[in-house]
Amino acid sequence: MIRIEPREAPSRWWTIGIPVVSALSALLLAAIPLAAAGANIFEAYGEMYKGVFGSTFAFTEMLTRATPLIFTGLAATLAFRAKLWNIGAEGQLYLGAMAAVVVGTGMIDAPSFVLIPIILLAGATAGAAGMAGPAYLKTKFGADEVVTTLLLNFIILIFLQMMLEGPLKDPMGMGWPQSEPIVDNAILPQLLPRMRVHSGLIIALVVAAVAHVMMSKSVWGFKLRAVGENAAAALHAGIGVKRTLIGAAVISGALAGLAGVSEVAGLRGYLTTDLSPGFGYTGIVVAMLAGLSPIGVVISAVFIASIFVGADTMSRAIGVSSYLADLVVALSLICVLIGGFVARYRITRTTKGDA
Repeated sequence: MIRIEPREAPSRWWTIGIPVVSALSALLLAAIPLAAAGANIFEAYGEMYKGVFGSTFAFTEMLTRATPLIFTGLAATLAFRAKLWNIGAEGQLYLGAMAAVVVGTGMIDAPSFVLIPIILLAGATAGAAGMAGPAYLKTKFGADEVVTTLLLNFIILIFLQMMLEGPLKDPMGMGWPQSEPIVDNAILPQLLPRMRVHSGLIIALVVAAVAHVMMSKSVWGFKLRAVGENAAAALHAGIGVKRTLIGAAVISGALAGLAGVSEVAGLRGYLTTDLSPGFGYTGIVVAMLAGLSPIGVVISAVFIASIFVGADTMSRAIGVSSYLADLVVALSLICVLIGGFVARYRITRTTKGDA
């Protein structure tokens, strides 16, 4: 007879090792379809490596791709810690981007050191509002936040399309559904000349450090973890479960909104419906691969961004589909889930007498 038993609390080595082994396992498993496509495995991964670390430009492109993933990964991490399943970071990202465009295209005439914090605050507020509704429905009526946040993504995207064909449409855009460009004073400064990496990366790293301190050292972080581990016990101990959930939801949405501001004000300069290639959904993988650790999110985001950027280079160099990156990301998530199961449970064989 096979029996699944819970393990004691996993050791630190388990916690660190599972994401690393998961990432390596995903790369090894991805070698199978690569070989089936007739590609040389070593050449393919060599081109992927050069596509990320082969030049300063390649490395900065990877960091540019990692920036919104840090924000959305932190958004998922914070919510998931409280067992609040925020699947709406994609929509919250677009809300943050829309708020940045509304404020940053001439509504306020101010110098950069004033205007940039204002658009960051506007984007965070818009993203927070996008998550506040589902959180209220969950705490008030018990609505499933997976459903409400997921469906809200589509509502927000339709609303965005309407806005880009109406009030936000650039009259000089030759009919394309895009917003007016953000004014120069609202653009996030570049970190290196002639490179696309911008100061949104610095903001993301600072936010990750603050999130780490808040979640591991503060009373609020303790309450968040307590609610996530056992909401009933937390309520019995006097912790305001509903208040904690709503607080986590609002901050999670704000972080996703900052991802939208980062992309609009740091990279594109204007808003379109294809601003995000799925950063909100990929952020969930980033959070899971990081083991819901804010510092781990940074490392995980860099890994996922390296896969996407490296796969593009590999695709051009040896003619292999760039969709391999999506495959590696999916395999990473599967491996993380399997690793998490192995860390929490052990499988034992028993005899009839033992049972």
